[in-house]
Amino acid sequence: MAKLSILLCIAIAFMLSFTLREVVAHTGTATFYTPPYVPSACNGYQHDGVMIAAASDAIWDDGAACGRKYKVKCTGATNQSPHPCRGKKYVVVKVVDYCPSGCEGTIDLSQEAFASIANPDAGKIKISFHQYVNLIINLSIQGLKYCLQEYDISLADMGRNMAVGLIGIFNFQNESYYVDDK
Repeated sequence: MAKLSILLCIAIAFMLSFTLREVVAHTGTATFYTPPYVPSACNGYQHDGVMIAAASDAIWDDGAACGRKYKVKCTGATNQSPHPCRGKKYVVVKVVDYCPSGCEGTIDLSQEAFASIANPDAGKIKISFHQYVNLIINLSIQGLKYCLQEYDISLADMGRNMAVGLIGIFNFQNESYYVDDK
């Protein structure tokens, strides 16, 4: 029975890693700020790269937004710029700073992040955005860790068991799967 439980844990983790989830996007506006990007409210003088952002009060969450990643997509103009969106369809940025009260956008992107999705001459754009979390893979990894700890399975055995588990999943509907619990 323990082998069946191990196989089931691995099979569930494997299936979850390929599961798609629906994401609800929020709408707002984005502006941009220019270097230097340090110091930042989240990390002081630590250099965090250039795909970064400052969060307005709308997403700051009393500093809990520090380190969160957001997937931001340009959806249109907020001013007379007819077609501000360009380049990539979206950009993933990490919140490293706070855009204080009076911030003109929901999120203040670094100049580089803004330029990858919109013409900087626009200055401010309409966006859709959502927190970017690879939840499914994280759940799968946590599930595998649980299985490894709970049943004391080695990584060497995991590959063999995953193959057997996948065969078992496909045969489970026909009730032809048998596990010898020795």
